[in-house]
Amino acid sequence: MVVTHPFHPLVGEELPVLFTARMKGVLVFVCEIEDGKRRISLPQSWTDRGPQAGPNRLAVDGLTAARELVDALASRLCAAMGDTE
Repeated sequence: MVVTHPFHPLVGEELPVLFTARMKGVLVFVCEIEDGKRRISLPQSWTDRGPQAGPNRLAVDGLTAARELVDALASRLCAAMGDTE
């Protein structure tokens, strides 16, 4: 199994899977690292066995658009409540 989460320190590494488990309803892979000295649990979505990432997943453009929407909604809410900030 390969770690695919872009911010995980082991991204791109192939890890041996010892077993799978469900934690809070999420499928996780329990893997060995450091030549079997440690074990880590990775959610399926952080691996090559999870769903493919969308084209704008965590993209700056998408986050900027979301921030603009939140700012606009907050401004409308403040105006509706008579708050001038």
